[in-house]
Amino acid sequence: MFRLFNTLTRKVEDFKPLNPPKVGMYTCGPTVYDFAHIGNLRTYLFEDLLQRTLEADGFQVKRVMNITDIEDKIIKKAKEKGVEIKEITEPFTEAFWEDLNKLNIKPADVYPKATEHIGQMIKYIEALIKNGLAYMEKDGSVYFDISKFPEYGKLSQLDKREIKVGARVAVDEYEKENAQDFALWKSVGPDEVGYNSPWGKGRPGWHIECSVMSQEYLGETFDLHGGAVDLIFPHHENEIAQSEGKTGKKFVKFFVEGEHLLVNGQKMAKSLGNFFTLRDIEQEGFDPMALRYLVLTAHYRDKLNFTWESLEAASNALNNLREEVRSWDQPKIGCAEYEQRFMEAVDNDLNVPQALAVMWELVRSDYPTSAKAESLLKFDKILGLKLDEYLGKPLEVPEKVQKLVEEREKARSRKDFKKSDELRDQIKKLGYEVEDTSQGPKVRKT
Repeated sequence: MFRLFNTLTRKVEDFKPLNPPKVGMYTCGPTVYDFAHIGNLRTYLFEDLLQRTLEADGFQVKRVMNITDIEDKIIKKAKEKGVEIKEITEPFTEAFWEDLNKLNIKPADVYPKATEHIGQMIKYIEALIKNGLAYMEKDGSVYFDISKFPEYGKLSQLDKREIKVGARVAVDEYEKENAQDFALWKSVGPDEVGYNSPWGKGRPGWHIECSVMSQEYLGETFDLHGGAVDLIFPHHENEIAQSEGKTGKKFVKFFVEGEHLLVNGQKMAKSLGNFFTLRDIEQEGFDPMALRYLVLTAHYRDKLNFTWESLEAASNALNNLREEVRSWDQPKIGCAEYEQRFMEAVDNDLNVPQALAVMWELVRSDYPTSAKAESLLKFDKILGLKLDEYLGKPLEVPEKVQKLVEEREKARSRKDFKKSDELRDQIKKLGYEVEDTSQGPKVRKT
C-alpha cells in the first residue's frame, strides 16, 4: 500500500485514488521568463519520483503541468527588451523542455498554457461572481472575497496568521504573511498587455490559472496536487477557495509539497551570488544526472543543502555505479528480498534515500550479477538514472587515452613515479581516471 503525506491533514495516509487504477495529478509548472533554477528542478524531480512510484505500484497516472506564459515578470522583461511576449516565453519554454530531458524527467501528459485558456478563465470568474464569492472594483479588477469562503486557511492552517478582511492584493508578488482578498482579474491600461473581458481590458491573476487548467483536464475533483512548500500559501490555499467556491465539491484529495533546496545553507538568491541553473552545473563540468542523484539522497520533505562538494560526491557515486554495472551479465531472475525492501521504502511516503541504500546493498551483495541486474533495472524505473545505458556495456576508451594509459604503465614499471603522476593528470584532464588493480590498470570515465 502506497502511503503519502497529505498537507491537508498533516498526516501520512494510505493513497486511495478516486477512480483506481487511474490517478489525476496536477503539478505547478514554470513561469517562463528565465531559466529554471536548481530549486525549481528539485521540485520537478520530486514530482517525477512520485509519478514513477505510482506507476510502479500499478496506477495509471495522468499528469498535467501548466506553463505560465503571462505574468508581471514576463511583461516587464518584454517591455525592457522592446520585444513581443512570445519572444521571451518561447525560448525559455524550450529551455524548460531541455532541462527535463537532461534530468530524465518524464513528460507530463498535458502542458496547458495560460494564454490559451483566457476564455475559460473569464467564464470561471463569472461563475464566482454569480456565487457571491467575488466582486468588481471601479477600475475593472475582480477580487475573490475570502470572508465569503468559511474554510479559507484549511491548507495552510491560517489560524496562526492575520486575516485582513476587505484588504486586497493585486500584484503577482503576493504577500506571504497576511491573507487578503486576491485578484482574479487585473485591470490594465489601454497600452498594456491584456485581454478583453466583461469587466474591461485586463489579464487573469496567477491563482485562477491553475484552478482553471487543472479542472479543465482532470475534472472538478482529482487525486493529487504537487508543488513546492512556498506555494502552500497563498497559491494552493487560493486555488482551493476558488475551486471549491465554484463547484461546491472537494478540489483535491492530496496536496503534496516538496521542501526547499538551500545553497551553502542559505536561501538561493541572485543578490547572494548563489543562484544556479542546470547550465551553470554543466559549465562546471558536471553531468546533469549528478543533480538527479543528489536529489535522491534527501527525502522530499527535508531541506536539501546544495554545495559543489555535495554535487561532486553525488557525481562520483553515480559514476561508480555506472562503472560497476558495465561488467555485469544480462538480467535474469532478480533478488526478491531486495525488491521487496526497495518498494517498502518508496511506498512509505517516498523514502527514496532509504531505497537508495537498499540499492547499494544489492550492488555490493554476493548475488550473481545477472540477478542483481534484473532487480537494479526495476529500481531504476523509479530512480530514473538510465542505468540500462551502461549495464553490460564495457567502456569504450578513446585511443588517445589508451595510449596515455599504456605510457603510464611503462613509467610505473621503470619506477618513474613522477612521470606516472604526470600521465595520470593528463588522463584526468581528458575525463578519465586510472585505478591500479592486481589485474592491471582499470579505466573509468569521470
